[in-house]
Amino acid sequence: MSITLRGIGCAGGIAIGHVHLVSETTVDVVHLVLPEEDIPAELTRFDAAIRETRKQLEMLWGSIPDNAPAELGSFLSLHIMILNDAALSRDPRQLIEEQHCNAEWALMQQLEILLAQFDEIEEDYLRERRADVIQVADRVLKVLAGHPVSHAHGQLATDRDTILVAHDLSPADMVQYKDIEFAAFVTDAGGATSHTAILARSLGIPAVVAMHNARELMKEGELVVVDGSTGTVIIEPDADELVHYQKLLQQWQRQQKQLAGTKSAEAITACGVPIELQGNIELPQDVPDMQDIGARSVGLFRSEFLFLASEELPTEDEQFEAYREVAVALNGQPVTIRTLDIGTDKLPKWFERSGGLNPAMGLCGVRLSLAQPHLFQTQLRALLRASAFGCIQIMFPLLSSVAQVRQCLQHVTLAKQSLRDEGIAFDEQVKLGGMVEIPAAALNVAGFLGLLDFVSVGTNDLVQYTLGVDRGDDSVAHLYNPAHPAVLQLLSHTIRTANAMGKPVSVCGEMAGDPRFTRLLLGFGLRRFSMHPASLLAVKQVVRQSSLAELTAQTDAILACTDEEQVTPLLEQLNA
Repeated sequence: MSITLRGIGCAGGIAIGHVHLVSETTVDVVHLVLPEEDIPAELTRFDAAIRETRKQLEMLWGSIPDNAPAELGSFLSLHIMILNDAALSRDPRQLIEEQHCNAEWALMQQLEILLAQFDEIEEDYLRERRADVIQVADRVLKVLAGHPVSHAHGQLATDRDTILVAHDLSPADMVQYKDIEFAAFVTDAGGATSHTAILARSLGIPAVVAMHNARELMKEGELVVVDGSTGTVIIEPDADELVHYQKLLQQWQRQQKQLAGTKSAEAITACGVPIELQGNIELPQDVPDMQDIGARSVGLFRSEFLFLASEELPTEDEQFEAYREVAVALNGQPVTIRTLDIGTDKLPKWFERSGGLNPAMGLCGVRLSLAQPHLFQTQLRALLRASAFGCIQIMFPLLSSVAQVRQCLQHVTLAKQSLRDEGIAFDEQVKLGGMVEIPAAALNVAGFLGLLDFVSVGTNDLVQYTLGVDRGDDSVAHLYNPAHPAVLQLLSHTIRTANAMGKPVSVCGEMAGDPRFTRLLLGFGLRRFSMHPASLLAVKQVVRQSSLAELTAQTDAILACTDEEQVTPLLEQLNA
């Protein structure tokens, strides 16, 4: 009898294969009270474990195959950065000295402090970096305990597809399994923006995460079906289920071949209208993969990774080098860099936390930058300096009023003047834009565009703020609906207003990379989409099959809906 499990489908497609369980070697940590004379030796043991772990990660980083996705190296680099951070490499030493405890216990105590901070984070991508901290700490614990860090379990058969099933997968695990052809990933932990999910999308491999107890329910070698589109995993499917999914697999494989054939094709509608498809990136190292898939420009470069990965506030020069690297790599094509987008719920240790019961409504986005002029000026100067090396555009997050726009422009003017005074080159005509992420910004977008060069709609936050739904909360996640009539009205208003004013407008949230919404957004008048590079070919295919004249009536009918249940069948008809 088959068993059907459901999680979060984060990389679409179908896979049918046999389970390979990734063993989870847990380390039992006991609390020991050590005599004073043993403390120096314990500190030495801890330092040696940190060094050995760093050596292991660096060796794995050096063994990444040339054809591996760029994200793999970036994620391993992040793990090395986490290990080098004082929170893991030095703070436990203080606990050992003060509490006379063993190194394992000190590391676990420090880990609990860090995880409590991550639990308060609102944004999915940043919250899921919690798993990276756990993975790095786990490697150190295994070194301290003398356990091997390899996750090999059993002998993999070479004549069948492999479904990798784990509690979680770290970038280091991925390198260790680099010689195996995976059909799919299934993990109990993680989310749509976990590293496992991002790597699966980059590799074009189906993946389902957040399964909670899949690893406990599956046995080595069992036949399973993985549907990465719906988040469904079927253990030992019956004959009818197997035939059904074999047909879906064949269909998906044909679609993948068709998509691969569009890599070099232009993003032009069937009626001859060019559409700009841009990439969203988190790291400078993401650019090559983005370009390889066909995106020439960057619609969203999230700058906060520089700030969150550093124990100290990044200097102007450190920021400048990262921004310049992306600008140079794009060889004159535009890169839109979003200024610091963090809040009171996800502040790095170098910033003093402030109070607030609802961080998403608090000092976050551009509000934080405006409240910290020195921080804002440092970033603006770095961005402007980098603009001399390519086509950089600066974008301000979470704007809610025209007054905030004016304040941002005043800061840019000050930064420009300071650079002129020092004789430092920059692009005097650098484009400035703003994010439309809350209803106030969408409703007043005309006022914003009277001062800005462009706007970009962040649909993830626009949906959450409009519907009052935290999609990371399992109890209300089912209410998160990008196709809600209120969201669609705000989207349509923003796009059509920008077009009427002759100002560029893009969508950079997940809706931009979801082929189900491509025709709808085209019907609204959108001509610029920015997305995770892994979604680009699927969106391009829909674009090339769409005739704009045929979309108008159907799009208007969807906009006329007041009930979200009315939208679903009309949206399906639009995509038929």
